[in-house]
Amino acid sequence: MSMTRTELQDSCARQSAGILESRLTGIGREKFARDIWARTAALTRGASDFSDVFSTAAVDELISRRGLRTPFLRVAKDGSTLPESSFTAPAGVGATVADQLDDTALWRAFEGGATLVLQALHRTWEPVADLVSALGTELGHPVQANAYVTPPQNRGFDAHYDVHDVFVLQIEGSKRWIVHEPVTPDPLRDQPWTDHREAVAERAAHGTPHLDTMLRPGDVLYLPRGWLHSAQARGEVSVHVTLGVHVRTRYALAEHLVRTALADLADDPSMRRSLPLGTNGTLPETNGPNGTGTTGGAGGRAIGNGDADAPGSVTELVRERLLAAVAEADPAPLFHRALRSQARPAPLGPLAQLAALDRLGPASPVRLRRALEPRLDGTRLFTRVGYLDFPADDLAPVARLLAGQVRTAGDLGLALAGRLLRAGVLVPADR
Repeated sequence: MSMTRTELQDSCARQSAGILESRLTGIGREKFARDIWARTAALTRGASDFSDVFSTAAVDELISRRGLRTPFLRVAKDGSTLPESSFTAPAGVGATVADQLDDTALWRAFEGGATLVLQALHRTWEPVADLVSALGTELGHPVQANAYVTPPQNRGFDAHYDVHDVFVLQIEGSKRWIVHEPVTPDPLRDQPWTDHREAVAERAAHGTPHLDTMLRPGDVLYLPRGWLHSAQARGEVSVHVTLGVHVRTRYALAEHLVRTALADLADDPSMRRSLPLGTNGTLPETNGPNGTGTTGGAGGRAIGNGDADAPGSVTELVRERLLAAVAEADPAPLFHRALRSQARPAPLGPLAQLAALDRLGPASPVRLRRALEPRLDGTRLFTRVGYLDFPADDLAPVARLLAGQVRTAGDLGLALAGRLLRAGVLVPADR
């Protein structure tokens, strides 16, 4: 699927378009969710000018001037990752940490055909961080970013698939992408492509590509997790940024349900009882009226544990109680805790925060810190920086704050505003 630049501009002319529409796909969130999300690869030509997000100059600055350490960079060549010791070194007096990037070693590796991978770019380059934060909020799934810098006529990795969805943003140069349909649809995080190496290699070598295309600056390619891909730079340096969407799955929700159910069963004395003696690695089949039972093993009888009122097999009893616990389990607390743990809130400047507290007055503009993932549950506000409990009188101003608008400290109440500034939930804002 692809769009022309004219169609994209017409689409993005509508107001209130989010990042997904205005910068990545040119189509609205609902249409993307219905037709593309987790279903198929999609190519958007001329999606956006990404020069405000990243550039070759940004690459040079990060490598040569920011004092980056591993694992913020890795190096790959001909499908293999180079050892960190080949491109790191201490940085001299006052900066003798041994795993800092060695720009000379990196230059030599790059000139020799290696791809430089700037990892977790959302932690080291502010414009990318802003884009990632906005997109993650819009999608409702955590997002991270890497940049791939490939010298002319080279590739970094063999055909593979990712266990997260990706948006590929071509920044500089051009790169040929070959995309195949999955050999393992919707792989989970613990189902990497290396578990299916032969099938991946076979599909890449002999399958008909779903896409075989050249990405140029401004193009965006969306790939659901599991879609095979490989890429090779052409006659110039290629720089692209990959936004990785770490999707939450039904399987993850099932994990939350089971974990909650097991926590409840831990409080059930009957479920904490030992299995009968003499089971010898086999599950007990029956519990007779006298608390004795038989097993499927050669040992014959097993001495029971006093479950005189438990008819049928112990396995069936446990299964029945587990299913009942799952049916009653509320996975929301674990789900939201996982949601909060999978990303960081927006940056916080300690000195600006202290200055805001010192000059706090009724007219001081304040706003909710971005990317906090706030959730008000009764009188408790959960965020990525912890939770706060509030008296009933504070609930209305807290609810107004969660609407996302800039407020004055007087609107919230000076005491409440001061408390939230100290907690790192509020930050100063300019109107």
